[in-house]
Amino acid sequence: MAEHAAPRDTPPGGRPTDRPDLAAMLVPLCRALVDAERPVLDAHGLAMWAYAVLLHLDETPIRTQAALAEAIRADKTRIIPILDDLEARGLIHRRPDPGDRRVRLVSLTPEGRRLRDTVQADIQRGEERLLAHLPAADRDGFVRGLVALHALPEIPPHQPSSGA
Repeated sequence: MAEHAAPRDTPPGGRPTDRPDLAAMLVPLCRALVDAERPVLDAHGLAMWAYAVLLHLDETPIRTQAALAEAIRADKTRIIPILDDLEARGLIHRRPDPGDRRVRLVSLTPEGRRLRDTVQADIQRGEERLLAHLPAADRDGFVRGLVALHALPEIPPHQPSSGA
Protein backbone atom coordinates (compact mmCIF):
# COMPACT_ATOMS: atom_id res chain seq x y z
CA MET A 1 0.00 0.00 0.00
CA ALA A 2 2.84 2.39 0.82
CA GLU A 3 4.15 2.06 -2.74
CA HIS A 4 0.94 3.76 -3.96
CA ALA A 5 1.29 6.77 -1.66
CA ALA A 6 1.56 10.12 -3.36
CA PRO A 7 5.12 11.44 -3.49
CA ARG A 8 5.85 14.33 -1.16
CA ASP A 9 7.22 17.61 -2.42
CA THR A 10 10.72 18.41 -1.32
CA PRO A 11 11.14 22.00 -0.13
CA PRO A 12 14.47 23.84 -0.40
CA GLY A 13 17.01 22.07 1.77
CA GLY A 14 15.96 18.63 0.53
CA ARG A 15 13.81 17.67 3.52
CA PRO A 16 10.38 16.21 2.63
CA THR A 17 7.37 17.86 4.22
CA ASP A 18 6.15 16.14 7.35
CA ARG A 19 2.53 17.30 7.30
CA PRO A 20 -0.31 18.15 4.94
CA ASP A 21 -0.98 21.80 4.10
CA LEU A 22 -2.94 23.71 6.74
CA ALA A 23 -5.97 24.19 4.47
CA ALA A 24 -6.02 20.47 3.68
CA MET A 25 -6.28 19.76 7.39
CA LEU A 26 -8.47 22.67 8.48
CA VAL A 27 -11.14 22.79 5.75
CA PRO A 28 -12.61 19.35 6.54
CA LEU A 29 -12.37 20.11 10.27
CA CYS A 30 -14.08 23.48 9.80
CA ARG A 31 -16.86 21.92 7.76
CA ALA A 32 -17.41 19.34 10.49
CA LEU A 33 -17.43 22.06 13.16
CA VAL A 34 -19.96 24.14 11.21
CA ASP A 35 -22.13 21.05 10.77
CA ALA A 36 -21.89 20.38 14.52
CA GLU A 37 -22.89 24.00 15.30
CA ARG A 38 -25.88 24.03 12.96
CA PRO A 39 -28.27 22.06 15.24
CA VAL A 40 -27.40 24.34 18.18
CA LEU A 41 -28.00 27.45 16.09
CA ASP A 42 -31.23 25.99 14.65
CA ALA A 43 -32.49 25.20 18.15
CA HIS A 44 -32.06 28.88 19.04
CA GLY A 45 -33.38 30.21 15.72
CA LEU A 46 -30.08 31.71 14.61
CA ALA A 47 -28.38 31.69 11.24
CA MET A 48 -24.58 31.39 11.21
CA TRP A 49 -24.13 35.10 10.27
CA ALA A 50 -26.55 36.19 13.01
CA TYR A 51 -24.49 34.25 15.53
CA ALA A 52 -21.32 35.87 14.15
CA VAL A 53 -22.90 39.29 14.77
CA LEU A 54 -23.88 38.40 18.33
CA LEU A 55 -20.40 37.03 19.03
CA HIS A 56 -18.71 40.17 17.81
CA LEU A 57 -20.82 42.62 19.75
CA ASP A 58 -19.71 43.12 23.32
CA GLU A 59 -20.18 45.86 25.88
CA THR A 60 -19.06 48.63 23.50
CA PRO A 61 -21.36 49.49 20.58
CA ILE A 62 -19.92 49.15 17.07
CA ARG A 63 -19.84 52.57 15.43
CA THR A 64 -21.25 51.57 12.03
CA GLN A 65 -22.99 48.63 10.43
CA ALA A 66 -20.24 48.65 7.78
CA ALA A 67 -17.58 48.35 10.52
CA LEU A 68 -19.45 45.39 11.99
CA ALA A 69 -19.66 43.71 8.58
CA GLU A 70 -15.94 44.24 8.05
CA ALA A 71 -15.11 42.94 11.52
CA ILE A 72 -16.94 39.66 10.92
CA ARG A 73 -15.80 39.54 7.26
CA ALA A 74 -19.33 39.69 5.90
CA ASP A 75 -20.61 41.62 2.89
CA LYS A 76 -21.99 44.90 4.22
CA THR A 77 -24.99 44.77 1.85
CA ARG A 78 -25.98 41.29 3.01
CA ILE A 79 -25.70 42.00 6.73
CA ILE A 80 -28.61 44.50 6.82
CA PRO A 81 -31.39 41.85 6.73
CA ILE A 82 -29.56 39.95 9.47
CA LEU A 83 -29.41 43.09 11.61
CA ASP A 84 -33.08 43.81 10.84
CA ASP A 85 -34.04 40.34 12.08
CA LEU A 86 -31.89 40.56 15.21
CA GLU A 87 -33.34 43.97 16.01
CA ALA A 88 -36.93 42.79 15.43
CA ARG A 89 -36.26 39.92 17.85
CA GLY A 90 -34.98 42.34 20.50
CA LEU A 91 -31.42 40.95 20.38
CA ILE A 92 -29.65 44.12 19.22
CA HIS A 93 -30.22 47.87 19.30
CA ARG A 94 -29.43 50.17 16.39
CA ARG A 95 -29.58 53.82 17.30
CA PRO A 96 -28.26 57.04 15.81
CA ASP A 97 -24.83 58.13 17.01
CA PRO A 98 -25.31 61.38 18.97
CA GLY A 99 -22.11 62.71 17.35
CA ASP A 100 -23.21 61.90 13.78
CA ARG A 101 -26.87 61.06 13.26
CA ARG A 102 -26.10 59.48 9.87
CA VAL A 103 -24.23 56.71 11.72
CA ARG A 104 -26.03 53.86 13.48
CA LEU A 105 -24.51 52.40 16.64
CA VAL A 106 -25.08 48.65 16.96
CA SER A 107 -25.12 47.00 20.38
CA LEU A 108 -26.42 43.91 22.14
CA THR A 109 -29.53 44.00 24.26
CA PRO A 110 -29.52 42.03 27.53
CA GLU A 111 -31.58 39.34 25.74
CA GLY A 112 -29.04 39.26 22.87
CA ARG A 113 -26.20 38.87 25.37
CA ARG A 114 -28.05 36.05 27.16
CA LEU A 115 -28.74 34.23 23.89
CA ARG A 116 -25.15 34.71 22.65
CA ASP A 117 -23.75 33.33 25.90
CA THR A 118 -26.14 30.36 25.94
CA VAL A 119 -25.43 29.41 22.33
CA GLN A 120 -21.68 29.86 22.75
CA ALA A 121 -21.68 27.67 25.86
CA ASP A 122 -23.62 24.94 24.00
CA ILE A 123 -21.25 25.08 21.04
CA GLN A 124 -18.13 25.07 23.19
CA ARG A 125 -19.37 22.03 25.14
CA GLY A 126 -19.36 20.14 21.85
CA GLU A 127 -15.93 21.52 21.00
CA GLU A 128 -14.61 20.32 24.36
CA ARG A 129 -15.67 16.78 23.47
CA LEU A 130 -13.62 17.07 20.27
CA LEU A 131 -10.65 18.69 22.02
CA ALA A 132 -10.69 15.90 24.62
CA HIS A 133 -9.09 13.69 21.95
CA LEU A 134 -5.89 15.73 22.41
CA PRO A 135 -3.55 15.66 25.39
CA ALA A 136 -4.21 18.68 27.64
CA ALA A 137 -0.96 20.47 26.69
CA ASP A 138 -1.66 20.01 22.97
CA ARG A 139 -5.26 21.15 23.44
CA ASP A 140 -4.22 24.38 25.16
CA GLY A 141 -1.52 25.07 22.57
CA PHE A 142 -3.88 24.36 19.69
CA VAL A 143 -6.52 26.75 21.03
CA ARG A 144 -3.90 29.45 21.82
CA GLY A 145 -2.53 29.11 18.29
CA LEU A 146 -5.98 29.41 16.72
CA VAL A 147 -6.75 32.48 18.84
CA ALA A 148 -3.49 34.10 17.72
CA LEU A 149 -4.12 33.33 14.04
CA HIS A 150 -7.72 34.49 14.33
CA ALA A 151 -6.49 37.83 15.68
CA LEU A 152 -4.47 38.55 12.53
CA PRO A 153 -6.04 41.42 10.58
CA GLU A 154 -5.65 39.38 7.40
CA ILE A 155 -3.79 36.36 6.17
CA PRO A 156 -0.91 37.42 3.94
CA PRO A 157 -1.00 35.90 0.46
CA HIS A 158 1.29 32.98 -0.28
CA GLN A 159 4.27 33.82 -2.44
CA PRO A 160 5.22 30.87 -4.66
CA SER A 161 8.91 30.05 -4.81
CA SER A 162 10.75 31.19 -7.91
CA GLY A 163 11.35 27.58 -8.93
CA ALA A 164 7.63 26.75 -9.17
